[in-house]
Amino acid sequence: TQKDIFRYVVCRLDEKIKSTVRVTRASAMKRLDAARKKQVRVDCWLDDRLRLQEIPEDERNFYDRTILVQVFNQNHFSLVIIELLLVALILVLGIFKDYPAFQIPAAASFMILLTVFVMLAGAFSYWFGNWASSVAVLIFLLVNYLVGENHFTKPYQAFGLSYEQRTPYTVDQLRALNDTSAVRKSVETVLPALQHWRARCDAPPLMVLICSSGGGKRAALWSLSVLQTADSLTHGALMKQSVLMTGASGGLIGATYFREVKLRAIRGEDIRPYHAIHRSHIATDNLNPLIFSLLANDLFVGFTRFTYGGHSYVRDRAYTFEEQLNLDTEGILNKKVIDYRQAESAGEIPILVFSPTIVNDGRKLYISAQPMAFMNADTGLNPTYTNTKFSGIDFRSLMAAQDGDSLRLLSAMRMSATFPYITPNTTLPTDPPVQIMDAGISDNFGITDAVRFLYAFRDWVSTNTSGVIVLSIRDSPKLTPVSAKPGQSIVDALTQPIASVYNNFENFQDITNDNLLSYADTWLDVPVHRVDIQYFPTTYVPILQNMDSIRQHNARASLSWRLTAREKQGVVETVEAGRNRQALQTLVQLLKQ
Repeated sequence: TQKDIFRYVVCRLDEKIKSTVRVTRASAMKRLDAARKKQVRVDCWLDDRLRLQEIPEDERNFYDRTILVQVFNQNHFSLVIIELLLVALILVLGIFKDYPAFQIPAAASFMILLTVFVMLAGAFSYWFGNWASSVAVLIFLLVNYLVGENHFTKPYQAFGLSYEQRTPYTVDQLRALNDTSAVRKSVETVLPALQHWRARCDAPPLMVLICSSGGGKRAALWSLSVLQTADSLTHGALMKQSVLMTGASGGLIGATYFREVKLRAIRGEDIRPYHAIHRSHIATDNLNPLIFSLLANDLFVGFTRFTYGGHSYVRDRAYTFEEQLNLDTEGILNKKVIDYRQAESAGEIPILVFSPTIVNDGRKLYISAQPMAFMNADTGLNPTYTNTKFSGIDFRSLMAAQDGDSLRLLSAMRMSATFPYITPNTTLPTDPPVQIMDAGISDNFGITDAVRFLYAFRDWVSTNTSGVIVLSIRDSPKLTPVSAKPGQSIVDALTQPIASVYNNFENFQDITNDNLLSYADTWLDVPVHRVDIQYFPTTYVPILQNMDSIRQHNARASLSWRLTAREKQGVVETVEAGRNRQALQTLVQLLKQ
């Protein structure tokens, strides 16, 4: 509030009135609001005791409307200046957003984000008056058009890639990268890794394929906890006999972290792979830095950059996610994907495959240290059919001219864990540009990729193994009670077509995956064993048995990049509870064969 304005008003007031009527901003606001509307004559009023009081004649025109409008116009202008200063402060905070001391909680960031919109609304109201709504709509349409023309777009990049030139992404290019010779060459490249794995066992071993479902921080902690427990109970046999790791989102992040820890232990480093400290690391909050980065940097033009692999990139929300994950895991995952090729080829660790979804056409993008063209081996069954729609593409083959071998492992993990609206989609240097989204869109459980791997090497698997174990680490129960459909409201009837698809999304994938594994039994000469370890909190918390279904559902750890202390404890304690104990015993017995 500007004191000179009020001093100007006060000088025009009668001293007697000043002593009997208190002039405050709140009362003036009420008077101004009335002045802007149709004037209504008021002669009497009801006091707090509901007694009728008459308004003195000299108080009925107490304020001068012109003066009040002048006062609040200047106050409004002052507020606009303050708002601009606040926006500038947010921009400054964006420079230091990577320092924890400058990061604020996610809820506070969200409230500030809403405040920014309120401030914009106030500024529009001040400058354009009654035309504010119309001008706001016009500006929105203009900005929307310009963004559609790529004038204000800020593509999120994969760190390690060169964006100086683009590679074509066409049907002909996909066909060339997945032809018979490419598939055969990829099989020949990966086959020595399987042979080295087989040489470590005397008798034909059971081959383990680890499939970790997505689900944010909850799935990351769940996957890591299950792998620690299962590998400990089998005295290391689980990871020794594992050949492949697939999955989506957080689940594959947890699996990737455990694989790195085991590799360091195998190579003699002083590290305890089953220690609780690793669970503490992977469960660290990632949400606050992400939301703060959205507020402090992504809403405006990023103006800080960093260099990786000889290329310069913007420090955006994608960078924040990777750096926070790198900090959580003490830097042990700050590698390139290709750095694991030797260890995988030697059979020391299972082959890791990320399979995020290409938004443009729904195909999978196979990211691995090994060539992945064999994942489309089924397309060669009918060479005369020319309209085959390839299910995926090998990342390193597609990005060969863009330094594909230099892709940062953390970027591959980010692309596979693109949580809608929180973790941004990644844009690749292709023509046309393609965007990459969460692997869970096509298969949240990784079973499809495991079956494709088995099919490509079906003859070798049938000859050199005694069977296959598909270990499915799920962050949700597979078999759930069928929900009742009571009387529907009008809103329910309108939303049911979309809601039913969303609510049954995992069911659709489960049915498809079950069919694929059933088919695998027909073209494999060895048995396929399935072990499901599921996150189902109601199996271990006795008090939840007496709760209603809604409260039981709310007892589950949230699908987020942040977990509470209770949620972390619940996830860890579920590993050896109820039906999971039996599943672990089954796994132990199988690996003893």
